[in-house]
Amino acid sequence: MIELIPAIDIIDGKCVRLSQGDYNSKKVYNENPVEVAKAFEDHGIRRLHVVDLDGAASHHIVNYKVLEKIASQTSLIINFGGRLKSNEDLTIAFESGAQMVTGVSIAVKDPELFTGWLSRYGSERIILSADAKDKKIAVNGWKDVTTVELLPFLKEYVEKGISKVICTDISKDGMLQGPSTGLYQEILAGFPEMYLIASGGVSSIDDIYKLEEAKVPAVIFGKAIYEGKIELKDLIRFIESVC
Repeated sequence: MIELIPAIDIIDGKCVRLSQGDYNSKKVYNENPVEVAKAFEDHGIRRLHVVDLDGAASHHIVNYKVLEKIASQTSLIINFGGRLKSNEDLTIAFESGAQMVTGVSIAVKDPELFTGWLSRYGSERIILSADAKDKKIAVNGWKDVTTVELLPFLKEYVEKGISKVICTDISKDGMLQGPSTGLYQEILAGFPEMYLIASGGVSSIDDIYKLEEAKVPAVIFGKAIYEGKIELKDLIRFIESVC
C-alpha cells in the first residue's frame, strides 16, 4: 500500500502552504501545527512531513520547537526538512524528535557533508530530496535551478547508499493539477528498489489512487487537504480500501 504522508509547512510557528515554493504566495491554514498533526493521527496517518520554511530561508534551523511539540504530543513518525545546512542542524532536528531528515541543497553543494550524514546515521534516517524542474535539480528553496540532471543525480546517491528519495516536481507543487506520475514511473523503472516518495500536485484522493496503481511507494500531500479537496475521512476510507 502506498504510504500517506501529509505535510505541515511552518512559518512563524504556523501551518502554511506555498505555491511552487514562492514565499509571496503564503497562506496560513492553522496557527497550531500540533492541532493539525493530531487530526492527521486521529484519521489513520502514521507519518508526517514537516518543513521548516523559516529555516529554509535562513542560515540555520528555526522551528525546532514546533517539531518538538508535534513529536512529544503525537506518535507520528516525522520526516523533517528545511535546508538543513550543518551537523548542528541535524543534531537539533533529531534531538527535537525527527526520526528522519531530508536534504537537497546540501547534497548538491556539499556532497561530502551529506554523504557523511548518510554514513553516520544510515539510509533509514537520511532522505535525499530531489526537487526538480524540467528534470533538473533546484536548490536554495527552489530559487535556483542547476544544470544537474535528475536521473544521474539519483544514480550517484543510490550508489552511495541512499534508499529513500522525495521527488518534487516544482512546477506541480501547490498547484492542485495532479502529480507527475509519469516521472515517478520513469524513476522507478530505473531504480526499482528505491523507496520513492512522490511530492507535488496532488489534487484529490483519486490522484493518490492513481499513484497507488502506479506502485509509487509513498506520497506527500498538503494543499489538497487544507483546501478541502481531500477530507480527513477520505484518508481513513483510502487506508481501509487498499489494506
